Amino acid sequence: MPSQKLDEIDRMILAELQADGRMTNVELARRVGISAPPCLRRVRTLEEAGFIRGYHADVDPRELGFEVQVFAMVGLVSQAEVDLSAFENRCEAWPLVRECHMLNGEVDFILKCVAPDLRSFQRFLTEELTSAPNVASVKTSLVIRGAKDEPGIPFDVLEARLAIDA
Repeated sequence: MPSQKLDEIDRMILAELQADGRMTNVELARRVGISAPPCLRRVRTLEEAGFIRGYHADVDPRELGFEVQVFAMVGLVSQAEVDLSAFENRCEAWPLVRECHMLNGEVDFILKCVAPDLRSFQRFLTEELTSAPNVASVKTSLVIRGAKDEPGIPFDVLEARLAIDA
């Protein structure tokens, strides 16, 4: 179901849940201006259609002792689909890899990694990542601090685009 088929209420529901996925259905319904039963039906429909992939707590890694965050840019020897898929599957199995994105350009993948300390990350880097099959190169950048970490999409930009297209 493309975004153009979502009505304004559906988009409001998504925006509200993106901002606060813990609110009750009653509160959500109040915020979007409909009653609770149809709101719940809409949420279930949005979930079934894949617009809502899940609900998660935004956990602070540093508060839990994960002091190190690193972006690793990975180049592979082969970019054949079977090799790309094999690397993605390997990333799924590495707990320190929190995000894995295939890129276009000089770098094949960028990984967002967390670790309790530099020694733990270095062990992962040398014993797991750089020694993995098909890995040709790895360049890492240690995060000093984050300036922005917003989930999802900017709904105000979506609404502006839809207004222009209408």
